[in-house]
Amino acid sequence: MIQSFKQNYKLQVSYDAIIIGSGLGSLTTAALLSKEGKKVLVLEKHYTVGGFTHVFKRKGYEWDVGIHYIGEVQRPNSVIKRLFDYITNDKLEWADLGEVYDKIIIGDREYDFVKGVDNFKKKLVEYFPEESEAIEQYVSLVFESTKTAQKFYAEKAMPNLVSKILGSFWRNPFYKFSDKTTYEVLSSLTSNKELIMVLSGQYGDYGLTPKKSSFAMHAAVARHYFSGGSFPVGGSSKIAEYIDPIIENAGGTVLISADVKRVIIENNAATGVKMADGKIFNADLIISGAGYFTTFEKLVSPEIVENLGIKKQFQKVERSVSHACLYIGLDGNPDELKLPKTNYWVYPEGKDHDEIVENYIKDINAPFPVVYISFPSAKDPDWSNRYPSKSTIDIITLMPFDIFAEWEGTRWMKRGEKYDTIKENISQRLLEVLYKHQPQLRGKVAYYELSTPLTTQHFVNYEKGEIYGLDHSPSRFRQRFLQPRTPIKNFYLTGQDIVTAGVAAALFSGVLTASAITGKNIINKIMKKAFQKN
Repeated sequence: MIQSFKQNYKLQVSYDAIIIGSGLGSLTTAALLSKEGKKVLVLEKHYTVGGFTHVFKRKGYEWDVGIHYIGEVQRPNSVIKRLFDYITNDKLEWADLGEVYDKIIIGDREYDFVKGVDNFKKKLVEYFPEESEAIEQYVSLVFESTKTAQKFYAEKAMPNLVSKILGSFWRNPFYKFSDKTTYEVLSSLTSNKELIMVLSGQYGDYGLTPKKSSFAMHAAVARHYFSGGSFPVGGSSKIAEYIDPIIENAGGTVLISADVKRVIIENNAATGVKMADGKIFNADLIISGAGYFTTFEKLVSPEIVENLGIKKQFQKVERSVSHACLYIGLDGNPDELKLPKTNYWVYPEGKDHDEIVENYIKDINAPFPVVYISFPSAKDPDWSNRYPSKSTIDIITLMPFDIFAEWEGTRWMKRGEKYDTIKENISQRLLEVLYKHQPQLRGKVAYYELSTPLTTQHFVNYEKGEIYGLDHSPSRFRQRFLQPRTPIKNFYLTGQDIVTAGVAAALFSGVLTASAITGKNIINKIMKKAFQKN
């Protein structure tokens, strides 16, 4: 059972491993180490577990803050499906979104992304009959890139000596794709600007525009959804709910409202953590899932960071974009309101995504560069059992942190009238985008609430409200320090910063961290067990 640090109950002073943060990377690491017999303590600063996989409730509604759809879990033998089965003891179920998982909308033109590789290509050729060769080449490059990624990420968990000998052979094929931008690759295949905008229409899933993002990141997202999208039955909170007993059965604990002040490091070895109230927990292993910047700027002493040369690494990576999300509650169930399961990616007219974003950053009142609309209550078959006669929608857009910088340091939900006025203006603009594409919903909205980059800063502890940790530029993938091991003995990292953005990447980060710690090929072990079970 998830406990609160504020509750006065008996905790052990020493654990096999302490994990800071409770995002999916942390929870996956905790589940895997627990299954290897380790007693794990997970410490979450806030009042809810899960990071971007948590839910929140307000006014009789419930919203998933980070999981909007997951790919690959439709295929029973996929690695992602097997991993989720393993860390939840086969309890987590998935609901298919149907044939069309994403709808790319540019101006008044719509383009459906349909599941199945052949179906995907065929549909795109219907839209762009002159571009069949470019579309075929594009899909081939996506597969080539993702194939090289397997060894690239596996190398991160290799022992240092093995990495020195074999590492370059495993990394170099990947660099062929990661060193190029998405736009470089797409524009080498076609000069059709509209097709390029459509193919890169999911860039919001990793937050960086085509001329700045690594093609390897783009390819990972595109490939991830070729088999369609799914949503966790019962909502994303089920993930933490099913993982918690695994940790508890191994003698571990998940604590909320548990604010870690500092990682204790003696003779360049991590030995424990000091809490905000002064309490100390000891462990043989300390793992941070708090993100690269947060970990080394806030949890490790500045002197150690300076002495180990980690501070110089700060200049080699950048924070990803920040965002705003409008959480909407409606009267009526999803069927009555005719809510789709398909995600909408709405873009204004323009030459390309980069130009549109640049115009928006110059003038926040320009059209939103991207509006992502998700209908979670329609995706979850269990929703109406929990919330009859209600529905929810999430609407996400890019939002520069600077817009809200003057309120940094103010209290959540107590930031003042001017802040609320700006939020209301953004909310109304987003609602109008919704009504344009779902006009039947006008008059059905019972409640809405906008999160800003400051909300993300507050709940996820990302300094500038960044949604995807570090930027996924070509240079990011050249940084060898983005791996589970750190220069500090017994101190490890997990989470999306050591892999890439997204739920599946966070899941794999947990595998890499647990593999680096145990020295075991955990993926191989899980797949073998699944095969034997079948």
